[in-house]
Amino acid sequence: MESIYTKLFLYIIIVISASFHEFAHAFAAFKLGDSTAKNEGRLTLNPLKHIDLTGTVIVPLLLLFFSGTFIGWAKPVPYNPYNLRDKKYGSLKVGIAGPAANFLIALILGIFLRLVFGGVFGANVFSGVFLSALALIIYINIFLGLFNLIPIPPLDGSKVLMDLFPKTGYAVATLGFAGIFLALAISFFFLSSLAGFVFKLIVGQSFGF
Repeated sequence: MESIYTKLFLYIIIVISASFHEFAHAFAAFKLGDSTAKNEGRLTLNPLKHIDLTGTVIVPLLLLFFSGTFIGWAKPVPYNPYNLRDKKYGSLKVGIAGPAANFLIALILGIFLRLVFGGVFGANVFSGVFLSALALIIYINIFLGLFNLIPIPPLDGSKVLMDLFPKTGYAVATLGFAGIFLALAISFFFLSSLAGFVFKLIVGQSFGF
């Protein structure tokens, strides 16, 4: 039963973190002059507005309960690049806002956890269960941020690549479905260790990641 609760908690973290991620996209686009996402009700932290039935419910739950891994996606936030005031790097800013939100969550909670481990709050102030939950939230947000920065469509990193290196971006875009499988391979084989490294960098210890 404990395993089921752990997986459900992990799923809830993923959904809420993804909601912050999508909200950040919508907020960045709105601040840059495009109200498309706002008009479609996406400028909100309400998870129900960002859930994709297949990508947010069916696929991640099946993977979590039957393989112990998690891969999923939310509904992409719509925006019109022609409405953005920054024509040159507007799409880059909108694209990077999502991962930045995940990294910000990880940084704020990670610094707090580092202070706890450093004895700033005294001994036995927080339970081990609470600290473990906090560590998991930090790690998941680091992983989500890194995964979405992979420069392969439809991930956010592709928008960054397209704005900074258009020729390379168009070349990568031609990979099609092969690009998606490449992104998944990168996430499975490399991102866990990289996310663990970043976690340790922020928190000061690995905490099992």
